[in-house]
Amino acid sequence: MGLMSGKNVVIIGVANKRSIAWGIAQALHREGARLALSFQNARMEEPVRKLAADLPKDTVIAPCDVTVAGDIDRFFATLQKEMGHLDGMVHSIAFAKHDELGGNFVNTSWEGFQLAQQVSAWSLIGLAKGAAPLMEGRDGGMVCLSYYGAEKVVPNYNVMGVAKASLEASTRYLASDLGPRGIRVNAISAGPIKTVSAMGVADFGSLLDSMAQKAPLRRNVDQMDVGNTAMFLLSPLARGITGQTIYVDAGYSIMGA
Repeated sequence: MGLMSGKNVVIIGVANKRSIAWGIAQALHREGARLALSFQNARMEEPVRKLAADLPKDTVIAPCDVTVAGDIDRFFATLQKEMGHLDGMVHSIAFAKHDELGGNFVNTSWEGFQLAQQVSAWSLIGLAKGAAPLMEGRDGGMVCLSYYGAEKVVPNYNVMGVAKASLEASTRYLASDLGPRGIRVNAISAGPIKTVSAMGVADFGSLLDSMAQKAPLRRNVDQMDVGNTAMFLLSPLARGITGQTIYVDAGYSIMGA
């Protein structure tokens, strides 16, 4: 029996085998959780279903585009029908226009700023609102994915850094709101990982090199480092932790330079 046996967890953001969300899915599956996965649109449905072929047949797969009005409500209605209740939710989605992830932050457009906030930060609020009625009183948890650029200037991260700062602040406010309902909310600030979306940041390779050289553990982190931490935060072992940002970055964030 694993730590998550008998628990239902929904993961928003699995895209491919290199995505952090897939590492989280693997860790939760290993510990016995029943999973639900979302896909954004028809183009993303096939890759998600191919990944789900490695999971049990009772895995739920359903569409959810956080930019489409009504999609969040429809998504959780499906989960209620298929699973009855939830014990955990993982938020692992973020997006910014490619041309906003390079150059000078002062050139950020309103449209780019608004889109990054909607997908990367506001979506946690919308999804938490949808998930909470299915989680109430179950001593469950929600986890979202952040990055060090939320608190320090990281070259070329720009509008996404501001969105991640908003995400971390939202984590704290949601933890306060949902704590009385028996729901914990935490963030993981993961070190840079070579995912498809991360490669959209200009000169991303230098971030990987810098971390490996300066982090106390002298290495980069990977999907399973983050996946195991997310599993822990969603498990009964973390029942006293909420509103926190947990760093999984080989110690990089403690260094002064």
